[in-house]
Amino acid sequence: MQTLKLFSIFLFLSFFTLSAQDQELKGKSAINFKLENLDGKQVELSSLYGKGPILISFWATWCKPCLEEMTELNKIYEELKDKGFTLLAISTDNEKTIAKVKPFIKSRGYNFTVLFDKNSEVARKYYAQQIPYSVLLDKDGKIISSHLGYMKGDEKKLKEKIISLLQ
Repeated sequence: MQTLKLFSIFLFLSFFTLSAQDQELKGKSAINFKLENLDGKQVELSSLYGKGPILISFWATWCKPCLEEMTELNKIYEELKDKGFTLLAISTDNEKTIAKVKPFIKSRGYNFTVLFDKNSEVARKYYAQQIPYSVLLDKDGKIISSHLGYMKGDEKKLKEKIISLLQ
């Protein structure tokens, strides 16, 4: 019983902290970064501004909810990329699992941009303490919202936000 109480308190505090972080980030300019993509080329966030909304999604190959979410994010990306939507999937895999990233992405046929955050430096700047974690930016690089975790159906709300930013 005591363990259940402690767990409930932990969940409440975690939710409160994440809500506070979301409010702290919302409306601010995104923190610029430069990371390497699957082909070894540098991609800078600020170079993508002006085209449309950008979703930054932090994930890892060992994270089952991340992999489920990426399937849904790919559907949204394929539908909206021609309208200006950009998806940046930032892998937080470390040296033990990073070799799995490229084969995983290729085997699924994903065409969105995948970046490597080997030291989780960018993840820390965006308060991505747990994954999956995503940050939605408008075309000018202002933070619209952030979201922790993935549950089936989350993608519907996200897609609505993206579509509203495209109009």
